[in-house]
Amino acid sequence: MELKQLEYFMMLCQELHFTRAAEKLGIAQPSLSQQIALLEHEVGTPLFDRVGKKTIMTEAGKTLQHHCYNVFHELSQARAAISEIQGLARGTLKIGALLTVVNYLLPPTVMKFHNSYPNVELSILGLRTGDIYTELLQNELDLGIVLLPMEHDNLETIPLYKENLALAIHADHPVAQEPSVTLEILKEVPSILLPSKYFMRKLINDKCRSLDFTPEPVMEMTTMESIMNMVKNKVGVTILPKAYLDYVNHEQIKTIPIQNPELTTQIGIAYRKNKHLCAASRVFMEELIKTVKSERFN
Repeated sequence: MELKQLEYFMMLCQELHFTRAAEKLGIAQPSLSQQIALLEHEVGTPLFDRVGKKTIMTEAGKTLQHHCYNVFHELSQARAAISEIQGLARGTLKIGALLTVVNYLLPPTVMKFHNSYPNVELSILGLRTGDIYTELLQNELDLGIVLLPMEHDNLETIPLYKENLALAIHADHPVAQEPSVTLEILKEVPSILLPSKYFMRKLINDKCRSLDFTPEPVMEMTTMESIMNMVKNKVGVTILPKAYLDYVNHEQIKTIPIQNPELTTQIGIAYRKNKHLCAASRVFMEELIKTVKSERFN
C-alpha cells in the first residue's frame, strides 16, 4: 500500500467523482482508476461502488478513510516535529478564521509574525465556523479563529474576547437617529441576514424566538460585503458584529446598539488536542492574545 495511492484514495473520497478527482490530482482519469483498482486488490475488497454515474464509498472505504486521516495526521506531526528542531527558520502555518474577524482582528498579529518569521509560510483562510470545525478535525488547518462554543472530544479551545452584535442601517433611515433598538426592529423593517445555517444567524433566530417571532429577511447573503452593499443601497437593515461594523465605518451606514436582549458572541481559538502544537502555532497564538488584550479589544 503506497502513500500516493492513499492520497489518490482520499481525493476520490472527497470528490466521489473519478474525473473531478483526477483533475484535482493533476493526473489522467485512467491512471486514477488503475491506482484505485490496485488499492482495492491489495485490501481485498471494493472501496467504492459504481452505480451508474455515481461513485459511492463502501463500508470498507469509510473504514480506510478514517484510518487515512490518522496516517496523514501522523505524517504532518512528524513534519512539524522535524521543523521544530530547526526552530522558526522555516515551516508552514495554516489558519482558518471567521470572515468577520479576518480584516480587523488578524492584521496586527499577521504582520508582526511575518516580520519576525518571514520564512514561515503563513496561510489565512476566511471560512465559516462549520467549515473550520470540519477542517480542524481533518487536519487541514493548524488553528481556527471561531465562534465558541465549539465542542468535540478532539478539539481544544481558548476564549479570546466577547463581541456584541449591532444593527447596521442606512444613515437616512428614521431609525438611524435612535440611540438603541430592540431585536424587534426585525419585525418592523426589511432585513438582509446571513443564511440560517450560519452560527450568527442561528443566534439571531434563537433570540427572536424568545421574543415570540421569527425573522423573515427579504434577502439572505453569504458575505459581509454583499450584505453591507444592500444596506448602503437602502434595501434593508442587518445585524453583524459591532467590531466589524466599526472597522468598515461607512459614512452612509449607522451602527446602533441592540438592547433587551443584547446579542453577544464569544470569539476564540480552536485546535486539535492530539495535534503537535508546533512553535509557529504557539507563537502565533501568543501574539494574537497580545493583540486581543490591546486597548481596541478591551
